Amino acid sequence: MDAQAALAWLDTIVPAQTGERLSDLQKVILGQVWLGRKYLDIARAYGCTEGHAKDAGSQLWKLLSKVLRQKITKSNCRATLERVLRKSNTISSLIDYSRTPHAAPKLEDSNFIGRTEAIAQLNTLVNQGSKVIVIQGEGGLGKTTLAQQYLQTQDFELVLELLMAKETQNITPAERVVEEWLKQDFNEEPGVEFGVSLARLKRQLHNQRIGVLIDNLEPALDGKGGLIASHRNYVELLRILADARVQSVTLITSRDRFCEPGLNVSHYRLPGLDKSAWQQFFSNRGLAIDSPTLEIMHRTYGGNAKAMGILCGSIQEDFDGDMAAYWQENHADPLAATDLKNLAVSQINRLQNLDPQAYRLLCRLGCYRYQDIPSIPSQGLFCLLWDVPPDQHRQIITSLRNRSLIECDKGKYWLHPVIQKEAIARLRPSDEWEITNHKAADFWTASVTQIESFKDALQALEAYYHYIEIQEFELAGKVILKSRNNQWQQFLPLGSTLYRMGLIQPILTAINQVVNNLDNHQNLSELYNILGDFYWITGKISQAIACQEKTITLATQALKSLVPQPENKHTVYYLRMLEVDSLLSIGLYQIDLWELEAAAQLFQQVIYLAQNTKHHRWAEKASVCLALVYSYLGLRDASYELADVAYQNITNPKLVEQTGRFAYFIQILGQTYVNLGEFDRANEMFNEALTFAEESHYMQVKAKTLNGFAEIHRHQADFELALANHTEAIELLEKIGAKCDLAEAYFQLGLTYQKMANPDDSQMNFRQAIQLFTEIKAPKQIQRIHNSK
Repeated sequence: MDAQAALAWLDTIVPAQTGERLSDLQKVILGQVWLGRKYLDIARAYGCTEGHAKDAGSQLWKLLSKVLRQKITKSNCRATLERVLRKSNTISSLIDYSRTPHAAPKLEDSNFIGRTEAIAQLNTLVNQGSKVIVIQGEGGLGKTTLAQQYLQTQDFELVLELLMAKETQNITPAERVVEEWLKQDFNEEPGVEFGVSLARLKRQLHNQRIGVLIDNLEPALDGKGGLIASHRNYVELLRILADARVQSVTLITSRDRFCEPGLNVSHYRLPGLDKSAWQQFFSNRGLAIDSPTLEIMHRTYGGNAKAMGILCGSIQEDFDGDMAAYWQENHADPLAATDLKNLAVSQINRLQNLDPQAYRLLCRLGCYRYQDIPSIPSQGLFCLLWDVPPDQHRQIITSLRNRSLIECDKGKYWLHPVIQKEAIARLRPSDEWEITNHKAADFWTASVTQIESFKDALQALEAYYHYIEIQEFELAGKVILKSRNNQWQQFLPLGSTLYRMGLIQPILTAINQVVNNLDNHQNLSELYNILGDFYWITGKISQAIACQEKTITLATQALKSLVPQPENKHTVYYLRMLEVDSLLSIGLYQIDLWELEAAAQLFQQVIYLAQNTKHHRWAEKASVCLALVYSYLGLRDASYELADVAYQNITNPKLVEQTGRFAYFIQILGQTYVNLGEFDRANEMFNEALTFAEESHYMQVKAKTLNGFAEIHRHQADFELALANHTEAIELLEKIGAKCDLAEAYFQLGLTYQKMANPDDSQMNFRQAIQLFTEIKAPKQIQRIHNSK
């Protein structure tokens, strides 16, 4: 769905719900925000001030929140609108557009029939205080359909969905699920530690009426119905969801009974559809009802909803709608006589004989995960038809749809879990397993040219999982390293963009899964370079340094082995860049350890290697960092000299467009001027850094800048403003889990209370800082705090 489609939809529902219409500016804002544009750019394009654009945007998000009954913000509007439209089987099932008693009735979802009693049973359990309900039943009964329908029709402010992987080895860790919910659905940064993220999720569940669907739980269960050892963190997540004080309702679907001691969950055993529901379903699709045959089929399959759809599709497609003729030919088939799995097997076998091309596509579709990206656009099917002429693609897909062997909604496709399990079981041992995963990975990579949203990043990462399946670790590593433009106008590797977005755990896991299986030293060196920063932000500095040292070693070895020829020019440039970037990174890590002399030597080394070369930008960054270190060491003249050169470069009008990428180092320059007592220049640098940080959602820079403002206010005895800046900085750093910066922020807050002659609060914050620096293993930072008392 694109922005124009969303606007067309909103033009229909907003007036009907509120009597208001979107203004021209609001339409422009929605369209531009959809593309990741900033308010400043929108204002320039429209011809108004940035403040006016922000005011109009604020009114727009409030209006959409009212209409859609869930919180809409600038950062989540695209993902939320796409999700709302994807989940609604019919528009009228989501929103009642009518404002008069004579409005047309809501369209009935013809796929949801015969479940009035089931809805009533769920309501009874909820009214009795149940927070987590397990809907249990065999495959194909309609557990997921019932759960989705219930959650869509009970006026929840927001519905969260977790589609459990069909295979145990592919299950997403609970930590990542909570991380994505917080970021994508609540616009809140997760904590680095799982317990912190759970606490933030719990606060959200206390404040809003949330529906949660955990679909297809059984791959995560052991033989006794408990959660498997490798995913015990789901117990902690479910404990939060089952808390009596939350306003949420969680529905879990599972074929197996869920038996986890200590969790307060209710169970609802879903029965099959009754005969009248089957009759209504077949009649709605124009089939003549042969009552004796219908009764036998219904009894044979126990009212299974998915079986009903498969039977209907086969009768229509292969027997010209003749129900009796279909049953006469198939009733003796032993595979077709027990349950949905056997029915699926028999129908897939039949498809193999009748339509081999459609059969091959069905098996190939088993390679997709249907997890973070739960449905596949048509191009994702076309790419798996590499051996079929393009003019036949639609016909083959229609063959699967007509037989109900593939699910479809609004041009997106997926497989029922029972069908996918059979499809992948046939694909995995075949000679098409590897090429199919290659084609799927190529599709995902090509489908994302620019990362403008959280969904884009996850979609680009899908290729990684396909390569892991076929143990193509080199290619999996390249997925993480592939550079694209992102929403901050930076051309960065996927791993670095995910770092900026706060997706820490997925990339930590992904990189660690491939680094021990790579032969390409250039790729390996770059992966270690990225991995180092992930360890740094989580406070694991020794591991971060080790990663950067590996990068330097690998890059140096590769440079020695290269023959100086023109075709190697870019490779030489890139390897040199990795070397100086890793040295610069280790220098920054050493500052956080308060190993200032070691940091100074590293920055001097970067300047020596990069100055007046193609890597001169790194020399400029290192000069700013060296100025900061000199200011801490009391070398004022040397610090001034370096700082003033950097200041002239940053304030040069010809270079101002480049300073957005330099925001982290502008903040460092501001801190240098604070240490030198040049508060006017410090304010100037901090204001510039803060502008860029807010535009690009670079929360680490914003928090460090606020901490710098607080220091200035402390020196000027404006303690009220200082405390406000300290508090905001600490809240941001806790959200993103930047442990080193958080320790420094607590230390600075302690110094402010010390200057206010408030020893109790001062000591409390010093203790917080010491605890964090102890965890980081930074003894010189601890000594620094003791020396300040």
